[in-house]
Amino acid sequence: MNEHYLTELPAGSHWSLLMRRGTALRLTDIEGGANVGMLFYNPENTLERYNAPDTLKCQHTFRLTTGHCLYSDMGRIFCGIEADGFGWHDTVCGTANAQQVARQFGELNYQQARNERHQNGYDSFLVELAKYGLGKRDMAACVNFFAHVGSDDNGNLRLEQQGKAGASVTLRFAMDTLVILHTCPHPLSTATDYPRHPVRLTLDYQRAPLPAICLERPENQRGLRNNTLYYLAEQPQGV
Repeated sequence: MNEHYLTELPAGSHWSLLMRRGTALRLTDIEGGANVGMLFYNPENTLERYNAPDTLKCQHTFRLTTGHCLYSDMGRIFCGIEADGFGWHDTVCGTANAQQVARQFGELNYQQARNERHQNGYDSFLVELAKYGLGKRDMAACVNFFAHVGSDDNGNLRLEQQGKAGASVTLRFAMDTLVILHTCPHPLSTATDYPRHPVRLTLDYQRAPLPAICLERPENQRGLRNNTLYYLAEQPQGV
């Protein structure tokens, strides 16, 4: 049986999927310059969703990379970054809206340009969230994969680097997770033309636990214990 599923998303796309506990999702920036915005929810209780402040605070970091875990607002771990060929992913800047994209790249809708339209991350998230009965009130701070964001001495944020050709990042899931994503421009993008950089998604169905590198911090060990408690009453496989 094929244990992998591959698909390629062009820029300005959106998608959603359910990742099962133990499976992995690998994102690959094919050409360089890609951005992947992502949100996470508990499919059994969508009130539980990704919490960016807790994710950064408990791991004493501003960036996300290998060994970091992504937390829910219930103190559980959605997934850990198992491998990372880029080295810096943003979870502070949020996502661009229609007004920002129109101002920067010009307004170009589906009727005018079909799949070459200028889609924005905010509306892309809403389209996917609606498939699960969710909406604006369910939006949260997102992760922007392949986005290296820095700041100056006054705290002004800037996009230092957007993607790298061939770079990939692998997420190993520690609980069943509803993943909502888009491939629209980062809100701090300085591009003058709408970015058109595709992303490859590889789903690995072969299950494995979080790698040891994700559990080096005691905070992440405690987070994983919260996951264990959550699944304590789960029936064994085959029952």
